[in-house]
Amino acid sequence: MTPKEQAWLRLHLTPGLGRAGIIRLMEAFGSPEAALIASPREWQKRARIRAAVAEALPAENSPLYLQTLEELTQLEVGILSLWDEKRYPALLRTIYDPPALLYIRGTLTEQPGLAVVGARKATVAARQNTHHLCRQLAAQGIAIVSGLARGIDRSAHEGALAAGGHTVAVLGCGIDRIYPAENKQLFNDILDQGGAILSEYPPGAPPLARHFPGRNRIISGICRAVLVVEAAQRSGSLITAEFALEQGREVFALPGPICNPASHGTNQLLKDGAHLVTEAADILQIFMPGRSAPECVPADDGMVKKLSGTALKVYQALQDTPLHVDELARKCGLTPMEVSAILLHLELEDGAIQLPGMRFVRKRST
Repeated sequence: MTPKEQAWLRLHLTPGLGRAGIIRLMEAFGSPEAALIASPREWQKRARIRAAVAEALPAENSPLYLQTLEELTQLEVGILSLWDEKRYPALLRTIYDPPALLYIRGTLTEQPGLAVVGARKATVAARQNTHHLCRQLAAQGIAIVSGLARGIDRSAHEGALAAGGHTVAVLGCGIDRIYPAENKQLFNDILDQGGAILSEYPPGAPPLARHFPGRNRIISGICRAVLVVEAAQRSGSLITAEFALEQGREVFALPGPICNPASHGTNQLLKDGAHLVTEAADILQIFMPGRSAPECVPADDGMVKKLSGTALKVYQALQDTPLHVDELARKCGLTPMEVSAILLHLELEDGAIQLPGMRFVRKRST
């Protein structure tokens, strides 16, 4: 960490200071170093910071500061400040309430960004569609930005990585924490493939519910557009869409089944004027005018080459929407018992996924 980043860290570790306090200190003193050497009385008089907060500033030799500094140095964490004209994300600077400080691991790209959000408990079809779209878009030079959550977020990041593209994860906790823990490998893959992890929360901050609306404004704020894949009527994804509209960003949405509550939010966005998306070209037409649509390369070529006869027939009958065994049997002209045996083989070969109620979907290769 540079000396200036170390100064920012000490300020950010001050209990009760927060974003507004840091901004007032900068208005009063012009730099974090000048604020650190100012007295509590000067903080109170010139920056309207309560004396109790000023007195809580960690000393340069305090265990809290030294331990945090050591951990962040080991993790190769940097700090971007709103007053850094070169490194702070330019689009984020234009929103109503940009973060005063951003912790970063990895590297931000100059590629245009697309925020991708949706349900944590997403349907199989929604996850597959997200992965497919993000893979195509990342291959066209669009950075995929999401929140490292379960469901749609995870599929968005994985789709970008599958294309060798750039992806950015924005956290609702400290940058020294991984939430949810099950996404540890994904977290590491993003960094290993040249992506970035961002957080505006101080190290050690837990993933509290109140953190996520703030996280969402950053996800939309650093991007030129937001894609909502699957969202209920009241969900964090719609909050992100609202931020996007307030920030002057384009909003895209995938339509969903009218009887599925998880699609009510996205369908309402479409009724309210969001751009309809059924393929990557829909985003490219508005997002990157003049860029030709990516070719839709079938993801199942590998499975098709492995199969023949009735197994191939059943595999090709599978869809992204769930089908019951009996329905597959009728489509293929086979008995339910024959289809069940083939589906078991396809599951073992990673070609099919079984859902509750003896329903199956095709598993798209990545």
